[in-house]
Amino acid sequence: MTFPKRNVPSKRSNQAIGNRSNIVFVTVCTKNRQKVLANDSAHSAIKTVWSNQSEWMVGCYVIMPDHIHLFCAPAKLEHCSVRDWISYWKSLVSKFWANETEKPVWQRAAWDRQLRSGESYAEKWHYVRHNPVRHQLVSDAKRWPYQGELNPLQWHDK
Repeated sequence: MTFPKRNVPSKRSNQAIGNRSNIVFVTVCTKNRQKVLANDSAHSAIKTVWSNQSEWMVGCYVIMPDHIHLFCAPAKLEHCSVRDWISYWKSLVSKFWANETEKPVWQRAAWDRQLRSGESYAEKWHYVRHNPVRHQLVSDAKRWPYQGELNPLQWHDK
């Protein structure tokens, strides 16, 4: 059987190779780094939007006053790009944002990196989890109220 020649690469990004985990580390910042995220209302809105969509699953996350770190993975084989998904949930959160004077809420771009190993996943989570301590918001990372895990994302290489 002969397959047609492709003129351009496939548009699907972040596709798993073999049966290796496909976990992406994402950082999203607020517009002009305004400190509007570390509160119960924002935390609830962000978690609700993440929980009510079907393209990507959010694993562990930490919401800081002016940015979010999260780990995510595709929820299904056929999925949109991580960048399209980020734009989608940012627009939904903005639509329901309580304080109009804080809009626009988000910077246009986001930073994402596909993890290559379980070791990098553990290292990045350690860094992310201790972010509130480094910023002197709490003395113990466990005490930061704006963090959690919506879906367990397990690393595997096979």
